[in-house]
Amino acid sequence: MTPLRLRPPRHKADPRARTWWTVQALVVFSGPSLLTALALLVLSALFFPGALPWLAPLTTVVLVLPALAYLLAMPRLRYRVHAWELSTGAVYSASGWFWREQRIAPLSRVQTVDTVRGPIQRAFGLASVTMTTASTAANVTIAGLSSADADEIATRIGAAARLETGDAA
Repeated sequence: MTPLRLRPPRHKADPRARTWWTVQALVVFSGPSLLTALALLVLSALFFPGALPWLAPLTTVVLVLPALAYLLAMPRLRYRVHAWELSTGAVYSASGWFWREQRIAPLSRVQTVDTVRGPIQRAFGLASVTMTTASTAANVTIAGLSSADADEIATRIGAAARLETGDAA
């Protein structure tokens, strides 16, 4: 058996993925945190004005600064790390921003290839490709692709996996 040679993944996510991840951060974490901070401060000003001298700095440190840091840093860091590569024998995906993950899946172990387009992704013309393998570890996902690239990659991986002989054949 010939050892598998892979170069580091060189294909990056679509540049629109940064905007997608920013909107996702607003919806999931930063937006709710900032709204909670605003509600606390407004309610405090209306009903407990004496609490504002200590509540305002506390709210800023605990809710506002982490929400803004996440909103500004996460999409940039995530875009810098996300990459993928498809060789003749394997799919290689690098992802994450805080916890970084590198996944290599031999094409002989790919069982299904799915293209996922969530509502925010669709708004930006993006998609993700997920390969289910014969491994119990996890699936391999390539996120932040243009819809056209995702369809092409899914087709290429599916065709290449059918040509491979091995575990999943």
